[in-house]
Amino acid sequence: VCLFSVAANVLEEDSMEQDIESPVTIHQPKLPKQAREDLPKHISKECAKRKIQRYVRKDGKCNVHHGNVRETYRYLTDIFTTLVDLKWRFNLLIFVMVYTVTWLFFGMIWWLIAYMRGDMDHIGDSTWTPCVSNLNGFVSAFLFSIETETTIGYGYRVITDKCPEGIILLLVQSVLGSIVNAFMVGCMFVKISQPKKRAETLVFSTNAVISMRDGKLCLMFRVGDLRNSHIVEASIRAKLIKSKQTKEGEFIPLNQTDINVGYYTGDDRLFLVSPLIISHEINQQSPFWEISKAQLPKEELEIVVILEGMVEATGMTCQARSSYITSEILWGYRFTPVLTLEDGFYEVDYNSFHETYETNTPVYSAKELAEMASRAELPLTWSVSSKLDQHAELETEEEEKSQEDQNERNGDVANLENESKV
Repeated sequence: VCLFSVAANVLEEDSMEQDIESPVTIHQPKLPKQAREDLPKHISKECAKRKIQRYVRKDGKCNVHHGNVRETYRYLTDIFTTLVDLKWRFNLLIFVMVYTVTWLFFGMIWWLIAYMRGDMDHIGDSTWTPCVSNLNGFVSAFLFSIETETTIGYGYRVITDKCPEGIILLLVQSVLGSIVNAFMVGCMFVKISQPKKRAETLVFSTNAVISMRDGKLCLMFRVGDLRNSHIVEASIRAKLIKSKQTKEGEFIPLNQTDINVGYYTGDDRLFLVSPLIISHEINQQSPFWEISKAQLPKEELEIVVILEGMVEATGMTCQARSSYITSEILWGYRFTPVLTLEDGFYEVDYNSFHETYETNTPVYSAKELAEMASRAELPLTWSVSSKLDQHAELETEEEEKSQEDQNERNGDVANLENESKV
């Protein structure tokens, strides 16, 4: 599509130079392979960017939408979680609507009780005992409902003891009002104290890098915490999101593969006081075992990293996520150090948190490096055929030597027999 759009733009520019009245038919050209490879780099980059579809965005939000969900009643069975997950504008709207509807509902009932008892016809009559004193209309009944449910109690409108139905309604409104308060205030409190806000101060490096560390090819990225309060029991995980086709022909569009970042050695459990570089050794169990520098840009993959732990201030579990696509993985780079020793303390420079510098790194895959290292340890003339020939020569030499020994023993025996005969 990108190639066709570029070619169409070129043809349109050429057609503008021709006579306007002459009809020009523009066809989408079929470019040869060499012409496609010789396109400008910025065009190829734009085309690559259009094809990339993230599974998890850089801010940690999952780029997945649930459609055609028929069992929507399941959301209502867990109404508390549904309200907490709503956006703030909808949550505040529901908060206001619930209180307003309950006040109006009970205010209407208070007005109906006063109207049915005839209190409206005896307003100002000192000999008449109403259900609620100084209730002379719907507005005053609504205000009395608010005072009852919120336990304000101004003292101007009060219920009398000559109204049993009013006493029952007072009990019902008090109980339901307490339930509504507990539910709505609890929902707002949980939404305010959600640990996802704490995750916004956990940062990941913009790019991941691949370089040598301790003589081994490693994939690395950096994590840090901007707050002074620490994440307790912090742990890191990584997933490779890549399409896969099984041996039976089944196509899995978003297959998830674990990337070992120190699970067996305990390096995945972090003491996140200062920024740390998380390293994944590319070995035979790694999904990057056969990927070289030239092959990496051609791969359609995404690395999802997950950092989780408990917030020290609240004890709630917090999770931060980010992802890296192939264009964000730099081959042959390392992270710039950010920790310096000052007078009596360590200082972290977050201005250099995302910075990298180029380093000498082989362009071969880890598999190719391992094969070259194994060849270097062997003699230059070594081969399978020569090794077999060496074994054959040794076997023939041993057979000849054993034959000579046998002949010598036979000659000695013959000499002894001759001597005995003599």
